[in-house]
Amino acid sequence: MSFATPQEALNFLEQNPDIEAFELFILDNNGVPRGKLLHRDELLAVYETGRPLPSTILGLTVNGEDVENSGLVWDVGDIDCRAYPLSGSLTRLPWRLMPTAAVQVSMHPQQGMPAAVADPRRLLAKVIDELKADGYYPIMAAELEFYLLDQKRDSNGRPQPALDADGGRPHSTQVYGLRELEQIEPFLADLYAACKAQGIPARTAISEYAPGQVEITLEHRADALQAMDEAVRYKRLVKGVAHKHGMIACFMAKPFDHIAGTGMHMHVSLADELGNNLFASEAPEGTPLLKQAIGGMLATLLDSLLFFCPNANSYRRFQANSYAPLAPTWGVDNRTVSLRVPGGPANSRHIEHRICGADANPYLAAAAILAGIHRGIREQLDPGAPIEGNGYAQAKEVLPTDWLTTLRALENSAWARDALGDEFLRVYLAVKRAEYRQFMGEVGEQDWRWYLQQA
Repeated sequence: MSFATPQEALNFLEQNPDIEAFELFILDNNGVPRGKLLHRDELLAVYETGRPLPSTILGLTVNGEDVENSGLVWDVGDIDCRAYPLSGSLTRLPWRLMPTAAVQVSMHPQQGMPAAVADPRRLLAKVIDELKADGYYPIMAAELEFYLLDQKRDSNGRPQPALDADGGRPHSTQVYGLRELEQIEPFLADLYAACKAQGIPARTAISEYAPGQVEITLEHRADALQAMDEAVRYKRLVKGVAHKHGMIACFMAKPFDHIAGTGMHMHVSLADELGNNLFASEAPEGTPLLKQAIGGMLATLLDSLLFFCPNANSYRRFQANSYAPLAPTWGVDNRTVSLRVPGGPANSRHIEHRICGADANPYLAAAAILAGIHRGIREQLDPGAPIEGNGYAQAKEVLPTDWLTTLRALENSAWARDALGDEFLRVYLAVKRAEYRQFMGEVGEQDWRWYLQQA
């Protein structure tokens, strides 16, 4: 992992004399950016000597609460751990009223201990390095879906799609609808401009399979770590631009019970040291190496599912005939399976991993995918024949649809401990256990509606 040099900060300060505030952020295991707001005069020191952050910052629940069993709270006295800026991450935040920039940091491997063991970006870097050591260079891209919602709830207190440019509220699906994109043109214009300013390669936009749902693709990167960095910053950028336009950009996996959930499709291939695609083949199903990669992802799918679907709500997305995956299946140019090999020219052959919800942490999802691929190659795993036709109807086994099953699967996974490390899993599982207990202990509207008078 390479950190930025002080010269990067000096150049930025010289070129941006109006910036007075800097958001310093690190991404926690839930994919939540956490950090501090710094004054201009504090920036250079971050690049020179790092910035101390409390050890607890990488052991928090999604609600921002300490998890005592993580080992990052009282056991270590909430010690300061030094984080350093990532090269190329220092950028302006165009949507902010006050001239503000942001810089992403990661824990230093020695000075950042003990929190460094829980840094999701460091985990992904480790998995990538292990692949490269065997001559495989991962190429990745992320596709993130999201809903544009009104900041005001409806009369029943429920979320609702944001008003469009004509003052109406989307009520029908209109997948691939062009008018629907025209109606959010002011938002899209600012979003693309902000992506350009931050160097994020935002490409095709489509109206997705629900009212107010949008997807914008990100270009693939030869550096998988860079691709996930951009996915993290893009997600944050979308939320910021939406807020500027009086909307909420929602990446919740299943915000509505009656319409489509929200996914994050991950595209992956492997190259050699010269950049040649090792999956490239005139055959639609790709090379034997591609099939081994799929075999590894299928073999580790249950053990990895908590990274792909990290929250209680994540499992509400798994419904038949919804374009969300339900089973450990693969196929060629087939959107009813979990692992899809898209069509196209031979040199574009890759795998589309369709399991993640948009609520997944891109670093952890990518780490689990690549570690699974690595296992498949090392063990030369056979994925079996590809599914043809309706994958929902042909599934012989289905993915779990509850949080506790996947939490226990990761707890009991010898493969995950070997591939991802005991120390990281100790913190991650402690956080997820705490969240599970808190979620299941909360009594809410559904309980009252179902049982208040009937029980």
